[in-house]
Amino acid sequence: MDTLPLTAASLARFFHIKGSEVERYYKHHLSDYKDWDQKDHAVDWVLLAKNIGKRCSIDETQLCEEAYTILSNKDGHGRKGSVIAIVKGTKAEVVSRIIKMIPAEELAKVEEITMDFSDSMYSIAKQCFPNAVIVIDCFHIIKRLCEGLESMRLKFKRLAVTENKKAVAAFAQNEDRKAKRRAYYRRKHPKKPGEKRGRKRIKKQKYKPKELSNGDTKVELLTRSRNLLAQSGEKWGEHKKERTKLLFDLYPQMKEAYSLICKVRDIFKRKLTVDEARTKLHDWYKEVSACTFREIKSARDCIKSREDEVLNYFIKRSTNVSA
Repeated sequence: MDTLPLTAASLARFFHIKGSEVERYYKHHLSDYKDWDQKDHAVDWVLLAKNIGKRCSIDETQLCEEAYTILSNKDGHGRKGSVIAIVKGTKAEVVSRIIKMIPAEELAKVEEITMDFSDSMYSIAKQCFPNAVIVIDCFHIIKRLCEGLESMRLKFKRLAVTENKKAVAAFAQNEDRKAKRRAYYRRKHPKKPGEKRGRKRIKKQKYKPKELSNGDTKVELLTRSRNLLAQSGEKWGEHKKERTKLLFDLYPQMKEAYSLICKVRDIFKRKLTVDEARTKLHDWYKEVSACTFREIKSARDCIKSREDEVLNYFIKRSTNVSA
């Protein structure tokens, strides 16, 4: 547990013992927890200044039902010695105050820091690392665009649900009308003693929505398309390709929006210089301006606001994956 990222629970399963006991023995007897100099404030922040390096990542995560900001050394690759600071919360003032406990000359040695689009992370990086090049991870750029496409999908799903409810109400109303007509006919034409009706009484039918060629209804199609729209088309299997074709035939706006996202994916996949990437990104801006999708335009504006940091990815193609 000192050298490998193993949990007490995984050791307990392997040796067939109680994980809680292993964790307790390790904490109170095997580790140096009792003599740890940061024990008093560890719930709020932990600082390991010796782990700082030239290339860092900053991100937020959920730990013990609380949001924490984690600063890590990219050269540690997620192993022991990677964590530089863990601070409770995401407020720039609080996190910056803790990170600035590291000597200023060490902070000045940081050459690169990767992050997402968070304003608080950007503020922390600007305050604490004066000489660092800020890089916004390409994954978060695509994610931001996919969030715009997801908003479109949800909008069309809401419309499909409303349309389905209206169809159900119209069908039920029609069934009631037919039932009243049959009841009226039976009152006007009472059955004579010993007479047999030629037809059994018809029960009310339940509404069945129209199914598409793959067996999905329109609402099901939109619901089940959530994950495939976040993926590149290369990762689709036969069933996903069929579902996507039906979706794009019904909603050509989503096809156009998805193609715009694919063009951005292609820019970040290619080995381009910063200037070449800037030219292609500006061409993409023009294409987005020509469309009418508010959600995609909002994502474009977000990228535009941090364009220099987005393009810094093409210097060393650094990502935030190890944060």
